[in-house]
Amino acid sequence: MGKITLHDVRKNFGATEVIPGIDLTIENGEFVVFVGPSGCGKSTLLRLIAGLEDTSGGVISIDGVDATALPPAKRGLAMVFQSYALYPHMTVRKNIMFPLKMAGMEIGEATRRADAAARVLNLTNYMERKPGQLSGGQRQRVAIGRAIVREPAAFLFDEPLSNLDAALRVNMRQEITELHQSLKTTMIYVTHDQVEAMTMADKIVVLNAGRIEQVGSPLELYNQPKNTFVAGFIGSPKMNLITGPEAEKLGAATIGVRPEHLDVVSEGGWSGIVGLSEHLGSDTFLKVTTDIVGTLNVRAGGEVRLRHGDRVNLIPQAGKVHRFGADGKAMA
Repeated sequence: MGKITLHDVRKNFGATEVIPGIDLTIENGEFVVFVGPSGCGKSTLLRLIAGLEDTSGGVISIDGVDATALPPAKRGLAMVFQSYALYPHMTVRKNIMFPLKMAGMEIGEATRRADAAARVLNLTNYMERKPGQLSGGQRQRVAIGRAIVREPAAFLFDEPLSNLDAALRVNMRQEITELHQSLKTTMIYVTHDQVEAMTMADKIVVLNAGRIEQVGSPLELYNQPKNTFVAGFIGSPKMNLITGPEAEKLGAATIGVRPEHLDVVSEGGWSGIVGLSEHLGSDTFLKVTTDIVGTLNVRAGGEVRLRHGDRVNLIPQAGKVHRFGADGKAMA
């Protein structure tokens, strides 16, 4: 089991309030991603769940048991950090078995668990190597293996892919997703990368200044953002947020249009000049400076051959315009 419940969880560092009070339920077996800009409190919240930071108030429950005052070792959770923190003088096998050795587990059972974790993570052929003989992705898998052998109620990942290059990040993202499908264990994953959040999560928690802005599935957040913060944060390229007379025509303070929901037309709509033009094969990304609504991000088909300096006309697709009130909240 791995159900985690937070009720009015708060954290202060001295007089500074970092997390003003969070209520959140993470169901058993869910893959939940905490996402938000730097300094939003996502890593602090993860450390509160892990017990690496003391709460300033509220209750953290794990499988119905109040774990607020429990030390990390008693919470039944396993954490994987951004840095691999492997012992360079130990083999992969000994690194994976280390937490079991410290817990006093019998050597036969510890070996069985280490071998099982290695099979899941495709590390069987590397068990006698040392960390210095491994790639960055392999080292991260060893760190994950060290967490798996503990058979925790939940895994906590704190930006585990930040030290990897772009290609390795994609591969490890897929491997962690497949690992979740295999183990069916609760996973909480912290990242500032909304692409990781969209591709990995069952449920995304968007944080801003220590507060939860929205919780939902990736597509719920993408298609139905509750406010302008979520609308502007989730999605790449970012949603276009437009204020002024064009928004007021639709009875809103701000309207939002995603780049793929702007059509290039021969006349009418918003006229502008193409600035940046990126042709990526299947897609073409444009930055268009319009006469009326400022600069817009546009995602067009790969066959579009517009270049810097071309004049274009853009029109939002019917039913794809988001409306937000003066308070920034989505309107019906």
